[in-house]
Amino acid sequence: MTSTQPFGEVRRGVFPATLPYTMSDAVTEPYWAAARDDRLVVQQCTRCGTFRMPPAPLCFRCRSKDTAWVELPGTGTVYASTIVRHPLHRGLADVVPYVSAIIELDGTQGEGARMLANVIDCDPEEIRIGTHVEIAFDHVNDEMTVARFRPVRDGVHGDD
Repeated sequence: MTSTQPFGEVRRGVFPATLPYTMSDAVTEPYWAAARDDRLVVQQCTRCGTFRMPPAPLCFRCRSKDTAWVELPGTGTVYASTIVRHPLHRGLADVVPYVSAIIELDGTQGEGARMLANVIDCDPEEIRIGTHVEIAFDHVNDEMTVARFRPVRDGVHGDD
């Protein structure tokens, strides 16, 4: 089901991007620029190796300002999730139910970089802790690209 009130086009299970632009700054712009190119990058402290997601000006472990941006494969596992069944606004009635999840990102060598994202293209009841997911970039407009995730089914990725 698709409708257009008041959040633009909405689809069941896909929480709409509520901002038309990123509101990025010097710390976060590398993430958003990579997302526009369908790449997932995260900050890594060059002093202690800690991955940071979301990006931050200082390492939370060693307080260093020294960082590098590392490209990740765009896969991960569901660390925690919830099914949102009640629309926060009547204009979101066509969106519910949807899955909001914390995704533990692959490629962070056990440091556990995680991000909050909408899990799409699934039956919400099937999402469990440990579900393997892959990134699905949603190009809202020329500036805004939202990272969403979808389940990997039997080792088959969405683009295969």
